[in-house]
Amino acid sequence: MNDTRIQCFVIMPFSKSSKNHSEEYWTEHYNNFLKPLIEEVPGIEVHRVEALRGDILRQIITNLVVSHIVVAELTDHNPNVFWELGVRQSFKHNIITIAEEGVQLPFDISSKATLFYNLNNDSKLEQFKERFKTAIKDCIENPNRPDSYVLETISGRGSLFEIMSLDEAKRRIEALISECKWNYNVWLDVIEISDDIEAFLNTRFVFLTSAIESLVINRYIDEDVRFYNNAEQFFRLLKNMTTRVNRLRDSKDYLSWDFLRKRKHAIGKLVKAMLDIFEKLHKNISKKMSSFSSSF
Repeated sequence: MNDTRIQCFVIMPFSKSSKNHSEEYWTEHYNNFLKPLIEEVPGIEVHRVEALRGDILRQIITNLVVSHIVVAELTDHNPNVFWELGVRQSFKHNIITIAEEGVQLPFDISSKATLFYNLNNDSKLEQFKERFKTAIKDCIENPNRPDSYVLETISGRGSLFEIMSLDEAKRRIEALISECKWNYNVWLDVIEISDDIEAFLNTRFVFLTSAIESLVINRYIDEDVRFYNNAEQFFRLLKNMTTRVNRLRDSKDYLSWDFLRKRKHAIGKLVKAMLDIFEKLHKNISKKMSSFSSSF
């Protein structure tokens, strides 16, 4: 294959599929009809998998995923072709389905605009050829035009993919809420004994930061720059608090003690404010997920 050309992969039967369609018929159908017709469009290179050697299924799946255009020959309801069509529809658009005139397609396929040909009627055959080449050109000129119900359903805004993404964000926010509650309770303990340095030195305070660090790094919530600036400042504050508490305990650094005492109420309010923000986000995402789910 010449990788500089647009690759068109044809999925079709290999062996006998009906009384009228033998293995020889399909070979001739591809070599003398489909391949030459498709390659009338400039810049196209057409191929199908040859059942000769190696891992043929792996070859088929790779071609289904990477090829710019896939043409599916649906005549005779070949189960392998339907399976391969389903694989393609799960990964990419740019699919053209064709079939012999008179073929009754299953419900799941019939909603797609299939092009029908009649090899015994010159007028209809010419119409098919023009429509077929137009469809190929459209795949080249409008590669992002959707033609897969599978991708349209599972990807994009308001789709199953967004629901799954929201579910992942919801679980991460739940971790943030849990972490904030832990840190808030730890800080209440700091406030309670902040005037008693001996008690402070004999108490171990552990602030958690993994959830807020993940938020700052991955930015998995659809929020603005200001939100993430606040999250970064909050993360730095928690790290600073941990450093100062450890420094005070390990080396009796009383500057750290002074910092913690003077800012104890302000820091407590900030932790509580971040907790409120995360709980509000959790509520909004849950509401949005419920709204999307009810539409399916």
